[in-house]
Amino acid sequence: MNISPFLSQFRLSAAFLLVAGVSSTVAADAPPKPNIVYILCDDLGYGDMHALNPDRGKIPTPNLDHMAADGMAFTDCHSGSAVCTPSRYCILTGRYCWRTRLQSGVLGGMSKPLIAADRLTVAEMLKQQGYTTAAIGKWHLGMDIPKNDFSAQISDGPLQHGFDYFFGISASLDMPPYAYIENDHFAELPTVIKVFSSDVYGNISRGGPTRKGPAAPHFDPHQCLPALTGKAVDYIGARGSDKKPFFLYLALPSPHTPLVPTPQWRGKSGLGPYGDYVMETDWSVGEVLAAVDKAGLRDNTIVMLGSDNGCAPYIGVHKLEAAGHFPSAYFRGYKSDIWEGGHRIPFLVRWPGVIKPGSRCAQTIELTDLMATVAGILSTTLPPDAAPDSVDITPLLKGGVAPVHQWNVYHSIDGNFAIQEGKWKLELCPGSGGWSKPKNKQAWASNLPRVQLYDMSSDISEKTNVEARNPDVVARLVKDLEKCVADGRSTPGPHESNDAKIDIWKKPASAEKVAALRAVGD
Repeated sequence: MNISPFLSQFRLSAAFLLVAGVSSTVAADAPPKPNIVYILCDDLGYGDMHALNPDRGKIPTPNLDHMAADGMAFTDCHSGSAVCTPSRYCILTGRYCWRTRLQSGVLGGMSKPLIAADRLTVAEMLKQQGYTTAAIGKWHLGMDIPKNDFSAQISDGPLQHGFDYFFGISASLDMPPYAYIENDHFAELPTVIKVFSSDVYGNISRGGPTRKGPAAPHFDPHQCLPALTGKAVDYIGARGSDKKPFFLYLALPSPHTPLVPTPQWRGKSGLGPYGDYVMETDWSVGEVLAAVDKAGLRDNTIVMLGSDNGCAPYIGVHKLEAAGHFPSAYFRGYKSDIWEGGHRIPFLVRWPGVIKPGSRCAQTIELTDLMATVAGILSTTLPPDAAPDSVDITPLLKGGVAPVHQWNVYHSIDGNFAIQEGKWKLELCPGSGGWSKPKNKQAWASNLPRVQLYDMSSDISEKTNVEARNPDVVARLVKDLEKCVADGRSTPGPHESNDAKIDIWKKPASAEKVAALRAVGD
C-alpha cells in the first residue's frame, strides 16, 4: 500500500495547524483595539472651560477640568468653521465643508442630507475595522424626513453613514421637528405644533421664542440633555458587557440655545441660564467618563471632547463679561466670526497609558483631524480619496512638539475664508465675516482694508491689522489658499474635486486689487 499521499496530506495538515496556531498566538497577543468616545459640545466657548481660562472664566467645570488633568488639553484647536453644520461635516468626513454645496450658513432640521453616499465617514472606516458604532445626540447634517408622513422611514441619516445605532434629534434644539429619532423612525410622532417661548420656559433663544414647528407631544427640551446622557451611559455599559470595540459619537445639544437647564441646575452658576447650562453640560461629560470607568473600559478607551464652534453672542454674552466671565477668553469674536472666538475651541483627549496626564499641546490642530488620527492609531491606510483635509495628530498625543499641519483653513458663517500658516493668519474679508461688529457690510462702507493679516505670535486678540506692512505674506497665503482649493485637498495625495465652485473672495475686491495681491512676491 502506497502511504505517500497520506503522509503528504498529514504534512499539509500539520503545517496548516502550525500556521493557524502561530496566527492564533499572534492574534491573542495583539493589543485590543481601543474604544473611542467622541463628545461634541454645542457652542461651548474656549473660555467656558475653567481650566483653559482660569483668570477670565467664572463658570465651574470640574469634570472638564478633571479630564484635562487626566489627559491632554489642546490650546490651539479649531473647529474649521464658526458654525455647527460645517464643523460636524468636518469631523465625520475629514474634509472641509466649504468643498460641498454648503458655502455659508447651516442646515435646518428638515434639510436634505449633506454627506454624499460615496463619501467615507469615520464611522464607516471603523466598522471596516470591526467596531460597533453609535451616534447619540444632535445630527444636523440633513436627513430625508418624509414631510407628509412622519410615521414613514427616515433615510440617508446616520444609519446610512456608518452608524449601527442612532438616537437623537435632527438638528439644534431650536429647530423643528422637536422629536427624538431612534435609528430611522421617530420615537414619538411629531403630531403637534410647538414653539418654546421664553415666557413659558424661562429661557432665551436668540432673544425670544424658538422656531415654530412640528413636535412630539411629550418632547421636553429641558429633558433632552439628561435623556441623551442616559442613552450614552447605557450604551457604554452594554459595551462593557460584550467587550466589542466601539465608537460612540456623542453630540450634545448644549449649551446651545434654548437655554434649558433642568431645575436642579438652575441658579447654580450665579451667572444666569447660560452659566447653569454650561454646568449641566459639564455634569453630562462627568457621567460619560464615569460610565467608561464603571464599565471597566478606562484603560482601553480614548475619550475626545471638543466644541463645534465658539460661544454664541446671543446668549447674553455681554452680561456675562460684565460679571467677569469671558466665553472667548482673550480671543476676539464669537460664534459665526472669522476671528479666533468663532472657531478656536476647547479640545481634550484622555488616553490612559499613552497621554501624559496634565499635559498641554500648543500645536495647531482641527476637528477635521479625527479620521486620519484614528487611522494612525489603528495602523490602517485610508483610501486616497478619503479625508483629504485630515492630519494624524497621534505624534502630538504621544508628546511630540513638531507641527502637523502645513496650514489651516477656517470659514465664517458668511462664507469668508481665513488661512493660517505658522504665526500668520490671513482673513479674506474686511470685517468679522459673521455677527460681530464691524460686520462685512459695515467694514466695506467704512473703507477698511479688504483683507486682514495678524501676527498671532504677538497679537492673539487680533487687534492690529498688519496687511499693509506685509504684502509678500498676504500674497503667499492667498496663493496657498488658492492651491488648497484647486487641489481639492490640503494634505498630500491625488487631486480631488470640490462639489461646487469655490469663491475665496465672496464679495471680491476690485480686479486690480486681487491681481496685485497675487502678483506680489512673483
